[in-house]
Amino acid sequence: MSPSKTFILLWLEGALQSWGHNSKFGVRDTLSFPTRSGILGLLCCARGAGGAEIEWLAEMNDMSLEIRAYLRRNNKGQPCLPNPNLCDLQMVGSGYDDTDPWQSLLIPKTSGGKKAVGGGTKMTYRYYLQDSVFAAVLEIPESQVDILSISLQNPEWDLYLGRKCCVPTEFIYQGVYTDANAAWKEANNIAERKKLTLCYAVIEGEGEGEGEHFILNDVPVQFGIKKCYRDRRVTILNFV
Repeated sequence: MSPSKTFILLWLEGALQSWGHNSKFGVRDTLSFPTRSGILGLLCCARGAGGAEIEWLAEMNDMSLEIRAYLRRNNKGQPCLPNPNLCDLQMVGSGYDDTDPWQSLLIPKTSGGKKAVGGGTKMTYRYYLQDSVFAAVLEIPESQVDILSISLQNPEWDLYLGRKCCVPTEFIYQGVYTDANAAWKEANNIAERKKLTLCYAVIEGEGEGEGEHFILNDVPVQFGIKKCYRDRRVTILNFV
């Protein structure tokens, strides 16, 4: 008999979300859906777990993950068009006095601690999803069921949707289920109460039939200062 599986339902809804992928300092982009690294990072925040987390990630990366995206409906019951991404231009290190020891700490420097070439002030472009809604069903090991259930309801650190400025507007934890279908049934109930329409699903691997296949470098092998990731294949299945 195969061992029983357990799945956790996460509801990811907020005014802003940003799930970085291939981001550089100057341009912080976002995927159109949550990344595996972003979701596992969220769980680490709930647990109050910092550092590399190599062993925990090795266990969690073997677990299946599916994401579904939803669109809001208009007053005629038709799905609305997705909002365009928000681009926020920020000046980092601007307006500080480099002769002041405390203000100098806020000015970007090289890895050697010296002034950056061209001055310390840098422009960054940060992109966000606006008013997006996702459900994620993640398989979890039996050893993590109680820890994650309690932590998500009583998080050690603030929970956010990709970046710290992206505050959730709904409870993220939506229960633990003995099979994925039961979890998705509850996600559908939540979506119906909120008058949402299923837009697309992101499944792991190359799914059967039509769909957009591509590779993401978003499987975290190590968090902390020296982050490390590996690739995975995903398929997007459109419903609208």
